[in-house]
Amino acid sequence: MKITEYTCDVLVIGSGGAGCKCGIIARKNKQDVIMVSKGLTFKSGCTMLAEGGYNAVFGYVDEADSMQLHILDTLKGGAFLNDLHLVHELVLESPKRLIELESYGCLFDRQEDGRLNQRAFGGQSCRRTCFKGDQSGHEMMLGLKEEVIREGVKTHSEVMITKLLFDDDHTKIVGAMGISLADGSLVIYHSKATVIASGGCGWLYPVTSNAVQKTGDGIIMAYEAGADMMDMEMVQFHPTGMVSPKSRKGVLITEAVRGEGGHLINTDGERFMINYDSRQELATRDIVARSIYTEIQEGRGTEDGGVYLSVTHLPEEQVQTKLHTMVQQFKDVGIDIINEPMVVAPTAHHFMGGIRIDGNCESNIKNLFAAGEATSGVHGANRLGGNALADTQVFGNIAGVQSSKRAQETDLEQPDKKEIDDEIGRISSLWTEGTYEPEDIKTEIQDIMWKYVAIVRDEEGLKQAQIELDKLQEKTKDMNVPSYTEYNTHLVTALEVISMIKLAKLIVQSALLRKESRGAHYRIDYPEKNDAEYLKSFVINKNREVTTVKRGLFDD
Repeated sequence: MKITEYTCDVLVIGSGGAGCKCGIIARKNKQDVIMVSKGLTFKSGCTMLAEGGYNAVFGYVDEADSMQLHILDTLKGGAFLNDLHLVHELVLESPKRLIELESYGCLFDRQEDGRLNQRAFGGQSCRRTCFKGDQSGHEMMLGLKEEVIREGVKTHSEVMITKLLFDDDHTKIVGAMGISLADGSLVIYHSKATVIASGGCGWLYPVTSNAVQKTGDGIIMAYEAGADMMDMEMVQFHPTGMVSPKSRKGVLITEAVRGEGGHLINTDGERFMINYDSRQELATRDIVARSIYTEIQEGRGTEDGGVYLSVTHLPEEQVQTKLHTMVQQFKDVGIDIINEPMVVAPTAHHFMGGIRIDGNCESNIKNLFAAGEATSGVHGANRLGGNALADTQVFGNIAGVQSSKRAQETDLEQPDKKEIDDEIGRISSLWTEGTYEPEDIKTEIQDIMWKYVAIVRDEEGLKQAQIELDKLQEKTKDMNVPSYTEYNTHLVTALEVISMIKLAKLIVQSALLRKESRGAHYRIDYPEKNDAEYLKSFVINKNREVTTVKRGLFDD
């Protein structure tokens, strides 16, 4: 195999909001930075797709808003499973990071007096979500892209990182390796500090709002290296995704629709959210998603498995200006949302679990940092809408600062050659004429996760998922992967499904451990929250038994 090698101070895996922010800050700190992405740089992350907004306490609309209220809303939304230190960082730093985004060229919507506008979002006691219509993430990525270019961050597109590399003593990470998707050649990166900002794993499910690249590669890569994984059972389903046509199923319908005053209505013509929560459409995402699921299950859903989301009662100008993307998104499929309702259903959206980090964004492995959706802790059991975009900038910034400091005090070291040889052997061994198509296995994973490990769970279903995932793991030993096909799609999918099965099994393992319902994790066999026994996070590490971290207002 052809091998290309690169050297840098800071290696950033991922080019979404967190990866870009990290790369920019590391570069401003005089570090040589390479930012590598499995897809197209700037375009393959979920930040580009994010629509609703960015939470920051300015008090420009609701003067009563405060840092304390934002902290409390985040903790309540996360069912108090959050890492309190990380929540403080998120809330205190998010306004500063938004101002920095504007210095990069991002333009957020203003009020008539010129101050930032802020909209209502679910689970929040004040209007604190800053926005650019319903294109907030896209606007952020435009500014971040320009700043990445101005700072001279090197970017590598369409390189799939498959393994983190240790030094000879196996005490610290000294780089990573993977394959070029264009020609299947091997790529090795030597770095002083490595940051995983590769996002979540929405494509574990067949209905998802995520970019197609989000199969959890970075998370499972860190797990295989010995990093701690936390809150793995916590998968958020956004309440409103498109239902039809099939090609658009799962595509996000932003929470801004409800934030602007949209109504959820069942087929009986009832605005049903009042039956589930006094906040109605602006309850937290876990509650709204389960409520929609219940309406559908109890026969009050549409024939194609959804409920109605209507903005027909709102002024046309408001819909056209504040929800422009939604107007166009539905116009493309023949629906005029100004005059007729949308049909919506829950879609896999955000992963609250992932790599456990400390306040410096460092994992338990030396020189390995992480930021963004690949990490766990800040959002607890359920993320508030608007906190994710803030998360990318706050913790991308911290990761950039801390990885730079580490690089400045660290010398480049050669990786363990055996690890490189083993990974070459693993990848090469996949090029075989086997029985099972990787794409078919991927579909089977998604079907299992949707059936047993989605919005509603129970012990019987979770154990059945374990059995079926074990069978699929055996199938991966006999996959059909032709050598050197154009863009190596079979090889990429084969590598993805191997990681996806491992990640799915960790989610199931953690879901079985939590014998209660909390946030996004709902067990019909344990429907109540049990603070006495389960106000704690489960930490899974491949090298030791499961441990727990106590949570609450006074967590460690």
